[in-house]
Amino acid sequence: MRVRRYAAAAGRRLAAEGGHSLSELLIVLGIITVVVGALVPLFVSASNAQVDMTRRFEAQQDMRLALDKLRREIHCAKEVTAAPPTSSIVISLGSYCPTNTTGAVVPVTWFTKDKDGALTNPASPDANPPYSLWRHCGSPCTAPDRKEADFLTTGRVFTDYIAAAGGSLGKLRVNLPVDVKPADAKQRYVLEDDIVLRNTPRL
Repeated sequence: MRVRRYAAAAGRRLAAEGGHSLSELLIVLGIITVVVGALVPLFVSASNAQVDMTRRFEAQQDMRLALDKLRREIHCAKEVTAAPPTSSIVISLGSYCPTNTTGAVVPVTWFTKDKDGALTNPASPDANPPYSLWRHCGSPCTAPDRKEADFLTTGRVFTDYIAAAGGSLGKLRVNLPVDVKPADAKQRYVLEDDIVLRNTPRL
């Protein structure tokens, strides 16, 4: 009897509770949809910007490391064969160079390839970007070709060569413009350096 009385009282309390109508629920759902719909593009845009910034940072970092390696090899080189502006050079590395582990003089070629993996066409070095910077170690070296960096906007990266003269050492000018979106020149990052051939004779 007491249980029945408690159940009846609970039923009356539940019946007295006010609820929401279907139209009120639909209005709230519509408001939530509008707010979430406005926020989603912002989150997507922020995510895309972060991905783009990460790609740019990695491309720039890779190119800085590649330039450091190229600089060390040119500083150490006995000779550089170049006719700038060009897309490739050949460096003669002596056995004393840290990057030469063969014990003999080795020709090392630095060159660029276009986005299809073909060697850069000297007649049209900017026709098929982006370009990548590669290193090839000749005989007796057996190491495979190695891609050092990517996202160059031009394939003609060796822009000038000043031969040794008047007691001065030779110099090679390198220009490495990097951009993950070649059409967007505002975001371009340019590494440029005049690298001295320290082991060439002074003339």
